[in-house]
Amino acid sequence: MTLAELNTIARKMVAKGKGILAADESTGTIKKRFDTIDVANVEENRRDYRELMFRTDEAMTKYISGVILYDETIRQKAKDGTLLVKIIAESGAIPGIKVDKGAKPLAGCPGETVTEGLDGLRERLIEYREIGARFAKWRAVIAIAGGAVPSYTAITANAHSLARYAALCQENGIVPIVEPEVLMDGDHDIDRCAEVTERTLKEVFQQVYHQRVALEGMVLKPNMAVTGKKCAKQAGVQEVAEKTLMVLKRCVPAAVPGIAFLSGGQPAEEATAHLDAMNKMGPLPWELTFSYGRALQAAPQKAWSGKPENVAKAQAAFTHRARMNGLATRGRWSADCERQTA
Repeated sequence: MTLAELNTIARKMVAKGKGILAADESTGTIKKRFDTIDVANVEENRRDYRELMFRTDEAMTKYISGVILYDETIRQKAKDGTLLVKIIAESGAIPGIKVDKGAKPLAGCPGETVTEGLDGLRERLIEYREIGARFAKWRAVIAIAGGAVPSYTAITANAHSLARYAALCQENGIVPIVEPEVLMDGDHDIDRCAEVTERTLKEVFQQVYHQRVALEGMVLKPNMAVTGKKCAKQAGVQEVAEKTLMVLKRCVPAAVPGIAFLSGGQPAEEATAHLDAMNKMGPLPWELTFSYGRALQAAPQKAWSGKPENVAKAQAAFTHRARMNGLATRGRWSADCERQTA
C-alpha cells in the first residue's frame, strides 16, 4: 500500500463530524464493565453487546468513522452468521484492531510499565489485514507519581515500542494509531499533566522519526491535559482546552492528519465538552476528533443491561453520545444540545 493510500485511510478516520469507537476492551476489562450492570462475562454476551452497537445504523453511518476491535471480536459472527467486521465495513466505518499485548512491569522502574507485543507482530498484522483490518492501535501507559515518575527510562522505552509498532503497521498497509496515554490517576494538577504529556509526545515523535514512520499515514491518540482525579482543585473546560492545545502545538507535526483523543476515564459529557472547546479554538493544523471507549459506551451499557428488550434503548443512547461528539468535532456542541436530544 502506498503512502497516499495510507493517508486516505487516516483522513477518513479523522473525518470532520465523525470519530472512532474504541470497542477493543480485553476480556478482563469488559468483565469490569459487565459487573457494574450484572451481566455475565461470556462470549455470547460480549458478542451481543458489540453487535447492538455495530448495527446502530444512525450512529455508525453518520458519526463513527472507525471501530477498534479486540482479537476475539474481529473473528466473531453476529447472530445471523454475518462477520462483525463485515457489518462495520458495510456501515461505511473502517475496521481496526488492537495489537499490543498489554502493559507489563518495566524492569528497574518500580511502579512503571512498558507495553509488550512486538514479537510476532508482523505476522499478526498480515493476518489481521486479510480478515479486514485497515488500521491498528497500540497503547502505552505513562503514570505520574511524585517527581521521579515518569522516569526517562519509561518514556523512552514506550516511545520506542510505539514507533517500532507504527513502522511495522505501515510496512503491512495498515494505518497505526499511536496512543501514548498519560494517566489521570493521582493528585497532580493540570500543569504537571501538561508537562509530562509534552515530554512524552516529544519523545514519541523523535522515535517515530528514527523508525522512519511516515507522519501522513498515522493517527495520534493522546490524553488531554487534565487534572489528576484525586486533585482537590479540578481545572475547568477552557483551561483543559487551552493547555492541551498548547502542548499539541509544541509537539505534533502538521503533517499528521489528525488527533483522536482518548477519554481516559473522564465523564462522558465532560470529554465531549473538552473536545468541543478545542475545536472552537480553531483553525488547527490537524483534525481533532474522538476515539472514546467508556465515554461512548457507559450510557448504552447501562441501558442494555444484558436484556434483549433493551436493545433499542441502548442503541438510542449510543446514537446520542456519538452525535454529541460528532458535534464537538465541529465545535458545535453545547449543554443545550444534550438536553434537546437526550
